[in-house]
Amino acid sequence: MRFSQLLPIAPGTLHGDPEKEVTGVSHDSRGVAPGQLYAALPGANVHGAKFAPELIRSGVDAILTDSHGWTQVTEALGGTESDRALLDGVTALIVEAPRAVLGFVSAAVYGTTSVPELIGVTGTNGKTTTTYLVDGMLAALGHRTAVIGTVAILIAGDTVPSVRTTPEAPELHALFAKMRTAEVDTCSMEVSSHALSQHRVDGAHFSVAGFTNLSQDHLDFHNTMEEYFEAKAQLFTRTFSDRAVIVVEDEWGERMVDAAQVPVRTLGRDERSQWRIDHTPGESEFVLHLGDDESAGPNRADGQSAHTLRSIRLRSPLPGDFNVTNTALAAAMLIESGVAAEDIDAIGRSFVTSVPGRMEIIDVSGPRALEESHPELLPRAIVDYSHTPDAIAKALATLHADSEELVIVFGAGGDRDRGKRFGMGQAAAREADVIVLTDDNPRTEDPAAIRAAIREGVDAAVSAGQARVKKIIEVPDRGRAIDEAIASADPSTTVLIAGKGHETGQTVGTTVTEFDDRARTRSALSMRLGGEQPGKVHR
Repeated sequence: MRFSQLLPIAPGTLHGDPEKEVTGVSHDSRGVAPGQLYAALPGANVHGAKFAPELIRSGVDAILTDSHGWTQVTEALGGTESDRALLDGVTALIVEAPRAVLGFVSAAVYGTTSVPELIGVTGTNGKTTTTYLVDGMLAALGHRTAVIGTVAILIAGDTVPSVRTTPEAPELHALFAKMRTAEVDTCSMEVSSHALSQHRVDGAHFSVAGFTNLSQDHLDFHNTMEEYFEAKAQLFTRTFSDRAVIVVEDEWGERMVDAAQVPVRTLGRDERSQWRIDHTPGESEFVLHLGDDESAGPNRADGQSAHTLRSIRLRSPLPGDFNVTNTALAAAMLIESGVAAEDIDAIGRSFVTSVPGRMEIIDVSGPRALEESHPELLPRAIVDYSHTPDAIAKALATLHADSEELVIVFGAGGDRDRGKRFGMGQAAAREADVIVLTDDNPRTEDPAAIRAAIREGVDAAVSAGQARVKKIIEVPDRGRAIDEAIASADPSTTVLIAGKGHETGQTVGTTVTEFDDRARTRSALSMRLGGEQPGKVHR
C-alpha cells in the first residue's frame, strides 16, 4: 500500500515520497520493523514520537503521527548531518488525530476491509461465552473459524495468548490477515466498550453484531452508566455492522434497540421478542422461535433474510439459564448472517463448546462438564470469571438446584470500578451460604480497603433481612482462601471460586505473580484426597 493511496483514507499533510510502500502497521515501537508504518500516537504519559528517532536510525522510514509528534521527530533528528539525511528519507503522514484513522489505515494496508466475515458480540457479561458458542456451532457445521477475545485468540485451531479483550487496531488487522492466509471464513469476536471508545475496532465491519446485557462495570473508565451504554451503542451503527440481534431481557437492551442505527431483531423470552426463547428454567434444551417479520417496528429487521424454518431446537452445552440466552443469541446471529436455520437445527442439540474459566468444574484430573458426577469424597468446585454484581448473582443462582450448601470465594480488583464492590457483596450475601472474602488483583489499592467495601454490601444485605449467608470470613491470601474453602466443604457442597476465571496472574502493587484459580483449586482437591487439611472455614 502506497502513501498516496492512504491519503484519501487519512487526509493530512504528507512529508516525503508519496509512492513509498508500507507492508504493515504497528503502534508498538518494540515490534515495528523496516517496511512497516510506525504509528506514533499521543499517549497518557508519553508521545509515541519519542521513540521514532531510534526507529528511524534502525531503518524504519514510514511514520503516521500528529503535528506535535512530527515536531518532536524533526527536532530530535536535526542535530547531525547523518540524522538529517535519515530524516530526508522518511515519509510521514501528519494528521490531526492519528488514533482515529489508525484502524482504517491498518485495514487498507492489510487488505482486511471485508475478510474474514465477522460476528461481533458486546455487553457486560456473556461476550466470551457467546463467541465460543458461535465458534462451536460453526465448527460443527464444518467451517474454518477464528475467535478473538478475553481468553485467547484462536486461528484455525492455533492459540495466540490474548492481552486484552480486543487488540489494538494494527494488531487486529494483522490477525485478520493471518486468518485470510489460514483460510478462515468466519471470526467471532468480543467487542469491548474500551475498544469502541479507543478506536481499536476501527476498520472492522461485522455482518451481525450481538448485545448480551448491560450492568455495572468499568465505571472507572466510563464514569457513568450512560457513557458506558453510549460506548456499546457505537457497535450498532453502519460504521461497524450490517444488522444486529439484541437481547431484551433488561431495560438496557430495550434502549439499545431504540439507539441502533442498523436493522435489528430482538431476542428474549416474552411474546414481543422476534427471536423468542421457549425454555423451562433449569433445563438445557429449548426451542428458539422466529416470529413474523410484520411484527418488526422502527429500527428492527427489514425483511432482508427469509427463514423457512421458524423453530430451531437447541441445547446449551453450558450450565445456567443465562447460558441458554447466550446459546440462543449465538444461533440467532448465525442465522441472521446467512447460515441456514435448518443447519443450526441439525446441530443445535449435539454441538459442543467449552469455555476456559466460565462455569468450569474442576477435579483432580481436569475440567468436566457441570452435569457430570463428581468424586464421592470431594465437593463440587467451579471456577468462573464472574466479577460484577449481576454475574455473581446469576452464577450462584445457577448452582442452587443441586447444592445443599453454596460457598463463594471472591474479591474485587483494585484500581478499577469501585462502585460495584458494594453490589458484589450484596449479591454474594443473598445467594451464598458461606462467603470467603479474599484478594483479587488489588493492584495499587489497599487490599483491606477493597475487602471492607465488599463487606459493606454483605452487611447491608444481612441488615435488610435479604441475606442467605450464614458465615463470612476473610482470608486475604487467595491461594489459602481456596485451600481452606475446599478443605472445609462437605461433598454435598459447591464451592464457587469467582473473579479470575481463565486468568493466570495475581497483581499486587505493580508486580504480577503467577496464579491460576483452576490450578490452585485442583491442588486443593488433591490435598483433600491425600488427607491433608490446610485449614477450616466453617462447620
